[in-house]
Amino acid sequence: MGLPVPAPVNDGDRERVAELLQRACGEGRLTLEEFSVRVGAVWAAETDAELAHAADGLPAQPIVGSSNTVDKILTVFSQTTRRGRWRVRDRTVRANTVFGATELDLRAVLTSSDVIEITGRTFFGELKVIVPEGVEVDLSGLSAFSSREMKLAPVPRVPGTPEVRIHVTAWFASVEVISRPPEITR
Repeated sequence: MGLPVPAPVNDGDRERVAELLQRACGEGRLTLEEFSVRVGAVWAAETDAELAHAADGLPAQPIVGSSNTVDKILTVFSQTTRRGRWRVRDRTVRANTVFGATELDLRAVLTSSDVIEITGRTFFGELKVIVPEGVEVDLSGLSAFSSREMKLAPVPRVPGTPEVRIHVTAWFASVEVISRPPEITR
């Protein structure tokens, strides 16, 4: 007699584990890089044990962070910075800056293959958007007496990451989009 052959993993099981990993990434318990590696293992799994291994050792849900969602950011004669784990309502942020600086770090926010949109206006100010390496970015909008710069790392798009669409009107302003590796969390 031979050893029992394990039953093949079905796509429904794979989808359930992939959704679990996606939620963990959205909650900040996995970086985009960790998510990519684990979700790749999910789709490559041939046995239940391999599938379970892809979800093993997920960090506990963090206690800190913002549960409030953000859809509007207004900066007037001041500075606004959004870093770490924060939530975007309906995948859209409206950012308006007048005589100030706004920085939006999306590295812990981007979790799925959806589209996230940032729209708004920057007058006599700065808007900086930080995305993780390997994310697709589209930057558009009217620009007068302004600088508009995209400094993305020359890496291929990471599967499962969203597209970031930024449409900002800039007058006497600076609009900058840069990519950085994921933040190291401890």
